[in-house]
Amino acid sequence: MVGRFLREKGWTEEVSVGGVMGRWREVVGGEIADHCAPETFEDKVLVVRADSTAWATQLRLLVPTLLRRMAEEIGEGVVEEVTVLGPAGPGFRRGPRSVRGPGPRDTWG
Repeated sequence: MVGRFLREKGWTEEVSVGGVMGRWREVVGGEIADHCAPETFEDKVLVVRADSTAWATQLRLLVPTLLRRMAEEIGEGVVEEVTVLGPAGPGFRRGPRSVRGPGPRDTWG
C-alpha cells in the first residue's frame, strides 16, 4: 500500500536515496563514513564531501564500487553518478587580512 502510494506520487527515488543518505555508514562502511559524507542528491547525481584531499582522492578511486553498492541497496539506475568534493576551504572575505572593496562602481561613461 505504501509502495503504491510512493509510485503514484513519483517519490520512490527520493525515498530510496533518503534511506541511503540516512544509512550512509551501513552502505559505505565505517571507515569511509568517518571521513566522507553525502551532501546532496539531484538528477541522479550524489555529491559527497570528503574531510581531506587524500580521502577525496581515495573516494574518487572507489566510485565504481560505490555505484555498484548503491545499485544493490537502493536499485539500479537511481544513482548514476557520484561527484566527490574535497574539504571546504576557508573563506577569504572575512578576517584580519581582508580588504574592503571599492564599493559600487560608477556606471557613467
